[in-house]
Amino acid sequence: MRYGFVPAAALTPDIKVADVEYNVGSCLKAISTAVNNRGRKIVVLPELCITAYTCGDLFFQEALLAAAEDGLAYLAEQTAELDALIFVGAPLCVNAKLYNCAVALCGGEIIGIVPKQNIPTYNEFYEGRHFAAGVDDVVPISFEGFDDIPFGAHQLFSCDSMPNLVIAVEIGEDSMVASAPAIAHTAAGATLVASLSATGALVGRSAWQRTFLSAQSGRLACAYIYANAGWGESTTDGVFAGHNMVFECGRLLAEAAPFGDGIAMSEIDVDLIASERRRLTGFEVGPDARLAGYTVTSFSLGIAAAKLTRTIDAHPFVPDGEEERRARCEEIMDIQAHALAKRLAHTGSTRALIGLSGGLDSTLALLVTTRAFDLLGLDRSGIISVTMPGFGTTGRTYSNACSLATAAGTELREISIADSVRQHFFDIGHSESDHDATYENAQARERTQILMDLSNQEGGLVIGTGDLSELVLGWTTYNGDHMSMYGVNAAIPKTLVRHLVRYAADTCGDEAESSVLHDVLDTPVSPELLPAQADGTIAQKTEDLVGPYELHDFFIYQVLRRSFAPGKVYRLACAAFGDAYDKATILAWLKVFYRRFFSQQFKRSCAPDGPKVGSVGVSPRSDLRMPSDALSSLWLAELEEL
Repeated sequence: MRYGFVPAAALTPDIKVADVEYNVGSCLKAISTAVNNRGRKIVVLPELCITAYTCGDLFFQEALLAAAEDGLAYLAEQTAELDALIFVGAPLCVNAKLYNCAVALCGGEIIGIVPKQNIPTYNEFYEGRHFAAGVDDVVPISFEGFDDIPFGAHQLFSCDSMPNLVIAVEIGEDSMVASAPAIAHTAAGATLVASLSATGALVGRSAWQRTFLSAQSGRLACAYIYANAGWGESTTDGVFAGHNMVFECGRLLAEAAPFGDGIAMSEIDVDLIASERRRLTGFEVGPDARLAGYTVTSFSLGIAAAKLTRTIDAHPFVPDGEEERRARCEEIMDIQAHALAKRLAHTGSTRALIGLSGGLDSTLALLVTTRAFDLLGLDRSGIISVTMPGFGTTGRTYSNACSLATAAGTELREISIADSVRQHFFDIGHSESDHDATYENAQARERTQILMDLSNQEGGLVIGTGDLSELVLGWTTYNGDHMSMYGVNAAIPKTLVRHLVRYAADTCGDEAESSVLHDVLDTPVSPELLPAQADGTIAQKTEDLVGPYELHDFFIYQVLRRSFAPGKVYRLACAAFGDAYDKATILAWLKVFYRRFFSQQFKRSCAPDGPKVGSVGVSPRSDLRMPSDALSSLWLAELEEL
């Protein structure tokens, strides 16, 4: 339960139609296993699972209803020692009317009863024959020795040890209607919806249900725990599959396959849900659910570090599947190219200038620029690829830059910066043997000056090559490669840059170009601002200096997209990269990340335009409005306590 993770389960116990004693025992066994053996804190069982959904006119029988009430009381008693909130479905009579209810159990008490509001009477459903529709208003009732139990649909269950855990209930058809109760529940503050269901198995229904609930949880920025009736309730014409699912803001966390074991378990991140709602200003939640007519019942759960069984994506910017990854790459490059094409068209430019180093970023910028020129019907010879060898340029990167420029059909120009930088060193009294920041940055600024002056000569735009990861870390020379006239890669993290170049290599259709692109991919990331090694290979490797980009891109996503606290970012990183990096290494680079992220904001505050591509960006005009002089001490202090 630390860091906002709530271990949850949707369970389909083994049920027999109308055998209450057996069903209660089966429910108890499933609940106990989930809580005691699997550490679940929220457990949801299917609609009417105490009796079975398929009892039909047996719901008119006093014997069945009395047994259900006794069974619920027994279940509450037997779960008294379990540290969990449990939702179980049962038929209950209130003032001579029968309701299809979800009963909330915690600490041996029945803490709330929620009646189903929307009663289906179509196709295979004829609930209106047996059940009355529940109403919004909540009233206290007595039941099986329990007094003042809240009864009504407008109920929320709030965890006093985890403020962001607020639970509402939907039953079956409730989720299907146009004005689903969950809309009002989440507007009142619910972050999790317990959805008890008895939906029969039909061809295509499982896929439809998955898509529907995913969209619902995404639209309402909430979690869904969906528990469906299983095979044991199948009777007459109806078949049930126990297709259970757990969702979080549109993402499927866990799923029990139809006709499987009926167990879907994961850890719901309610702090993530709260963060999403703070970010989505259009998602309105009232200050107090009571003002919206809701009854709020508090419950307590023990706080402990939940063992994470959910998948923590180590590379959140990169889709896992090959097909999805290729589609994503095509979409991104389309966005980049069309954005640049608009800028070229608006300025009337038929020329573009790129500083081509033979590295990943400038390669991607070239690929995007050629696309933009193709879109506008411009001759690619209007793209001037400028290679500017300096003190650290290696034969490998130089050769790749020249080959790429030629393969792309652009004009290639070579302008060495060595003499001009040496003159600059002489002018400012700096020794060429002193390989400090001045030595490095003078080269970067000289290259930018050349590109800017050429743009004046040619009437073209200087295309920026720097990526999102470099901007976040401030790994860019102020008024050097930091500056351009349009930064096409500004929203692309380094891990994604690599996949975009690989996608181009695999789809370009030119064997020679593909070979060069693959060699670019195999070349260590480097600004090449320090002299090469004696064997001519790259001496200055970026990741040795600022840390692995895959770690930093993970940090970027969790900090900027999720707004997580440092301790949580660290824990997630350990879970995602446990096999690749030890905890000390992760912690060390996370500290570097925070220091650089805060100290380098002044560079981002005056960054050039560049296309917004995904949900994470650092443009001062769209995604990140951050003061340039904010301190990192609060964030670093938390890391020091780990």
